[in-house]
Amino acid sequence: MSKDHFIARINPSLRSFESEASRQFWQDLSPASKLHAIKPLIDVITSSSPYLKTLLAHNETFAAELIALAPEDVFQKLCRNLQEIIKSETRADAMRSLRLAKQQLALLVALCDVGQVWNLSEVTTALSQFADAAVEAALSFLWKQDNTLPIKGFVVLAMGKMGAFELNYSSDIDLIVLYDSENSSLSKDFVPETYFVKLTRNLATMLQDITEDGYVFRVDLRLRPDPRATQVAIDIEAAANYYENYGQNWERAAMIKARPCAGDLKLGEEFLDRLKPYIWRKYLDYAAIADVQSMKRQIHAVKGHGEIAIFGHNLKLGRGGIREIEFFAQTQQLIAGGRNPKLRCIKTEDALNVLAEEKWIAPATAEELKNAYRLLRMLEHRAQMRNDQQTHETPKDQHEFEIYAKFSGFENGDALAKQLQATLQTVQNHYAALFESAEDLSSSQGSLVFTGGEDDPATLATLERLGFSQSSEISATIRGWHFGRYRATKAARARELLTELMPLILETLAKTGEADKAFFAFDKFLGSLPAGIQLLAMIKANRKILDLIAQILGSAPRLAEKISSQPRILEAVTAPDFFDPLPEQNILIDEMNALIANTSSIEDAMDLARVFAREKNF
Repeated sequence: MSKDHFIARINPSLRSFESEASRQFWQDLSPASKLHAIKPLIDVITSSSPYLKTLLAHNETFAAELIALAPEDVFQKLCRNLQEIIKSETRADAMRSLRLAKQQLALLVALCDVGQVWNLSEVTTALSQFADAAVEAALSFLWKQDNTLPIKGFVVLAMGKMGAFELNYSSDIDLIVLYDSENSSLSKDFVPETYFVKLTRNLATMLQDITEDGYVFRVDLRLRPDPRATQVAIDIEAAANYYENYGQNWERAAMIKARPCAGDLKLGEEFLDRLKPYIWRKYLDYAAIADVQSMKRQIHAVKGHGEIAIFGHNLKLGRGGIREIEFFAQTQQLIAGGRNPKLRCIKTEDALNVLAEEKWIAPATAEELKNAYRLLRMLEHRAQMRNDQQTHETPKDQHEFEIYAKFSGFENGDALAKQLQATLQTVQNHYAALFESAEDLSSSQGSLVFTGGEDDPATLATLERLGFSQSSEISATIRGWHFGRYRATKAARARELLTELMPLILETLAKTGEADKAFFAFDKFLGSLPAGIQLLAMIKANRKILDLIAQILGSAPRLAEKISSQPRILEAVTAPDFFDPLPEQNILIDEMNALIANTSSIEDAMDLARVFAREKNF
């Protein structure tokens, strides 16, 4: 970063415009204010963002002092000042100091971003580093209330965009909290498991509760292992065992960006080092690519059906959006990163660069996707700056879209629409090409995605179109299957097969006429199986088996119990004569005699005879 002062680094070709809002701002401001020196930039901001206009009015002195300083120095001072929060007398005082610092950070970043003083990487790094400092400050304050020794045995992992230093302007921060009760510096007056959960909840409250001064960051703790079944803080050994034995491919992708950000950083580094064999497998079954693909929120649109909307388009999750660029990079990192450590980078642009250097993708593809990523992230920031909302959508209203286009540096809405259309199409083409040979994991009715710890709205809509009324409960139940809550889904291969078969399973159950009843019967059936790979592999090889299971679940519950205890008997369905009438007794005797003719012991003969009898009985 350059160390020149702010005013000298504003882009001289900045496209400015005035509005009634900007004129009102200047009327309320002192004629002697130093902000007059950057009037074109202030006009853009106050004409486009009610939120930033209010921030400027409340922090005019801070903004006026900033323009004569290097913004990097101002940023470092903001972060250093957070360290003083530990001296606050009350939690309310600490929370107020955090929020006032966040206001100044939001203003600083907006001025540097809109004025093109900082590039995208500098903007997102500043946001992420401030988030680190805020989490550390809040944690240190809370820890000091109960403990005299420095924090040991408790660590906060930054995930997602925060972990990759790619935090957006109005983002949640995704955190995983771990503790080691055997090696902590916690006061002996507390029970570790209880205290660490309470500490985590208090940490989230300090950061996200809305007061008269606003909030610092919304906190999302749902990326932890099986969030519906675990506490907000998890024993570190239990977490490691989960990932090593039950971790899903989408969780591997999430762990690419994980890093310790507060607390016992050494403990966090040791934990991530332990997980390297889980994240970066030396060999990857290419069948798992289908599972990785299912992380995409809008899978049904992968192959490029329909038009890309511009008004109201979701820049993150929509077709050709930010998520497709991220998954384009992450999927190939997962495939090759185990054998090539160069691919183990956490930033999206860095990953694209290395993929091109290592000849996984063409250099032109990397450049196109990086340019698209920068544009989409900038537009995402402008959408969020308008009202400090966690939105990823462009305005739907024509007039609002015009203001948004000018706020984003375009001459008008048509210019933005043209550039955005071309960019989204470029991204979508690259993404679709990457997955063109992968099995389609959506239903004909829409997306079916069961990753993460929350419901995907598009998936709930698909379930309802299929005929399921309890869509949220069904979605949560399926996520439980993927978290390995049943014996049948504990094996990684079973979960991969389940992902591939999910559209077929749901569509088949929906056709029974009582979709919800059929689903929960299947859930009970799956929960009673001693293992799942055998049954799921049979269904994949012969999909008529699933139709038969659905019929049995609805009409013959006792037979369903027999199948769950002896799933191998379903192999009889694959025989060509399965649906023919049973032959005469003498023919059955001949078949059994032929089956046991070459056995070497009476025990082997009896085992084969029992199998034969079970299959015929079935």
